[in-house]
Amino acid sequence: MKNFKSGVNISQGTFKSFFPEKINRLWTIDDMELINLLSQADRQLGRLDMYSDYVPNIELFISMHIAKEATKSNMIEGTKTNIEDIVLNKEDVDIDKRDDWDEVRNYISALNLSIEKLEKLPFSSRLIKEVHKTLLKGV
Repeated sequence: MKNFKSGVNISQGTFKSFFPEKINRLWTIDDMELINLLSQADRQLGRLDMYSDYVPNIELFISMHIAKEATKSNMIEGTKTNIEDIVLNKEDVDIDKRDDWDEVRNYISALNLSIEKLEKLPFSSRLIKEVHKTLLKGV
C-alpha cells in the first residue's frame, strides 16, 4: 500500500490514544524481490499442503506440533516438561513435574480455545482475556 498511514493519535482529555486505520484495502506490490519471496512462500505452502494428503491422521499430526510448540515456549519460562511428558495423563507424571505439566497443558488449551473463538469473535481484548484466563488456570 502506497502512502498508507497506520493511524492517528487522538487527544482525549488528559490522555492520548492511537486509532488504527483499517488495512482491508487493495495491496499493490511493485518490489520484485518481495514478489519473488512471496512466490517462494506460496510454492512451499503448496508443498506442505501436498504432504497433508499422505499423513494418515492430520489432527494427531497437528496436535503433536502444538504440543512441541507448547513445551518449547514454556521452557523459556523455566518449565521442564518435555513432549514425552505432555502426552501422559496427569497421574502418570512425576509429582515434581506436575505444575510444569499443568502450565504446558494450559498453553495447549489456550491455543485451541483461541482458534475456536476466532471463528465467532473478532481479535479483541475480550478474546485475549478469555484465552489468558485459560492460560493461567490453576497455575
